[in-house]
Amino acid sequence: MTAPDKSTDEPTGRPTDRPADEPAGAGDGLPVMSSLRELAELVERGERLFVRWSRGPEADLEETAVSTDDLTGVRMPGLSANPLGVEPWWQGRSVELWVARRLYDYSHLPREKGPGVRPWVLVGSVVGRGPDNEPLVRDVRPVGWIDEGVIGEAEREVAAQEERWGPLRRAR
Repeated sequence: MTAPDKSTDEPTGRPTDRPADEPAGAGDGLPVMSSLRELAELVERGERLFVRWSRGPEADLEETAVSTDDLTGVRMPGLSANPLGVEPWWQGRSVELWVARRLYDYSHLPREKGPGVRPWVLVGSVVGRGPDNEPLVRDVRPVGWIDEGVIGEAEREVAAQEERWGPLRRAR
């Protein structure tokens, strides 16, 4: 008996542990971004990437791939996510700092949303905007998990900047 062919994750180019015919995100087959540099390199490739903070693609995609507005309970037409792509006005500054900032902005979500909430990277099509002006995405293709250590790197990168600044928070 031969072992099943293993696949390579298209955006990262890293081998995965899933069989070639198993979709990305099924089971534990998604690659894990283990450094801010690795995530920045992925962003530099130019694919339209987003980060989502949730219990993961398996849970999100099983639940009809839509988010619900926490304030009103209204179902939105896609999953809320935040873009990782660098904006033109950033003008050649560090992609690692850009990515660190994007992660740091929402690093409070695991504490607010509960156990099992962690960041993962996806590709998707924007179908609208949520109440915080965040993109709502459909046709989601999971790319990989972001390791908790990357969030620590992002926090250190932001702390190293000269200006005082903090993550977005809704708590009073």
